[in-house]
Amino acid sequence: MNFPLFKFGFFGDEVSLVLAFVIGIGFGFALERAGFGNARLLAAQFYFTDMRVLKVMFSAIVTAMFGVYFFGLFGILDISLIYTTDTFMLPQVIGGLILGIGFVIGGYCPGTSAVSLATGRIDGLVYFIGVAAGVFVFGELFPLIENFFVSGSMGNVSLPGYFNLSYGFVVFAVAIMALGAFIAAEWGEKKMAKKAEGK
Repeated sequence: MNFPLFKFGFFGDEVSLVLAFVIGIGFGFALERAGFGNARLLAAQFYFTDMRVLKVMFSAIVTAMFGVYFFGLFGILDISLIYTTDTFMLPQVIGGLILGIGFVIGGYCPGTSAVSLATGRIDGLVYFIGVAAGVFVFGELFPLIENFFVSGSMGNVSLPGYFNLSYGFVVFAVAIMALGAFIAAEWGEKKMAKKAEGK
């Protein structure tokens, strides 16, 4: 086993922070080049007129998933050393819904709002200020909602562990789900394009 490099002591905290910064800049640049700094393009997925976001993000998820799975299978990566957070089902579901509603209303998620801000868009700036304000309000209210925040702890669980399925089966199932999502996205885009043409 050689990976993850940090866990095996190939570099320390300082280098890891530099690497995280460089990777973050690279990720932001890739998002911007894909058009993810444009709220109109991001919101278009909710109208099925441009499903680029779904296609790009699902492609990234499946690529990373295959990489982790096969590197682990071949003994290159120790999957047990990859950090994952504990599951708190109800608080995380509600948090996801709040983030999703904000995405639909504003056209950005926190990451894409940062990309938009970096390219000088005013709506990105407004949205990013909203994110910062939300973080501040959450921090101030945290003592009042802490019990809910840590409620329903399930520990550190994964889909294979929770459903008692093999890792390989879950990887295969997610890949099939992604393929289905791509086909549905193409169908939706074509249907909306015909509707726009009045056919």
